[in-house]
Amino acid sequence: MQLVTFDHVDDGQMGARLDGKRNTSLTSWPPAGLGSSSPFCTEPGITMNATIVVVIIVIVVAFLLFAMAVRVVTQYERGVHFRLGRIIAVRNPGLTLIIPAIDRMTKVSMRIVTMPIQSQGIITRDNVSVDIAAVAYYRVIDAEKSVVTIENVSSAINQIAQTTLRNVVGQHSLDEVLSETAVINTSIRQILDTTTLDWGVEVTLVELKDIQLPESMKRAMAREAEAEREKRAKIIAAEGEARAAAGLGEASDTMMAHPLALQLRNLQTLAELGVEKNTTVVFPAPLMSAIGELGSFLQRETTSAEELSSRGSNENTVNETIFDDNALNTIRS
Repeated sequence: MQLVTFDHVDDGQMGARLDGKRNTSLTSWPPAGLGSSSPFCTEPGITMNATIVVVIIVIVVAFLLFAMAVRVVTQYERGVHFRLGRIIAVRNPGLTLIIPAIDRMTKVSMRIVTMPIQSQGIITRDNVSVDIAAVAYYRVIDAEKSVVTIENVSSAINQIAQTTLRNVVGQHSLDEVLSETAVINTSIRQILDTTTLDWGVEVTLVELKDIQLPESMKRAMAREAEAEREKRAKIIAAEGEARAAAGLGEASDTMMAHPLALQLRNLQTLAELGVEKNTTVVFPAPLMSAIGELGSFLQRETTSAEELSSRGSNENTVNETIFDDNALNTIRS
């Protein structure tokens, strides 16, 4: 550092020295020790790199906003469009745009849903405990109601279906439950529809899937079924015996009117017995007399037939003689 004494320097010299320092300060900037990496340096390459980074960031942000704004609703869905918490529309299948962070879309499936109803113990009208499982089929018919009216459609329908199944089955006897399942299914579906239609949901079908009976009831039903089959078998056998007795009565009446028919029946029985080998047949005395009577009857019938045939031949001879006499008289005349 130089010390300037103003006592021995006049005004002209002082001005010259100050001008020299000013020139030196302006021409020697930047000072020594400051390189090209100083933040005060503005080179063209660095500016271009910063611009590229900014453009990339803008593109990424725009892509993210576009992805958040686009919603695709499939053919079997409907989209419930909310804006600031209020429903503004129900979107049909296709491409839909929303405003990110302001709009929200809830998709609702319009397909039929299968919902199993778990098995539960139910007491019928005749105080029989049975375990019944069922299955229900439902579909959403109003997407807006199904989103706004109720929180969980499937859980709500499952709970109300179990309650309805218990109430309806409890009004029927065991025989009706086993034989009139179609009527019970229809009753359950109609009762469910009265409630679920307010939720925008329609129950299309309810089916009783499995009915489990107690073991004691199964054995009792098996005994009842066996007794029923035995009763039917006895009725059929009795009807057969009655018909057979009626037929035998008619046959006996016929044989009483024609005694020889009874004798022919006896002979037929003997012929059937004689077919068997090593068969000994014992002829009772009345049967032998009946055979004799039958033989005489056949002989009488044969004689009568011969007499009738002879009479017929004699009549033909007389007729021929008369015809010949008439012919001769005609020729003579």
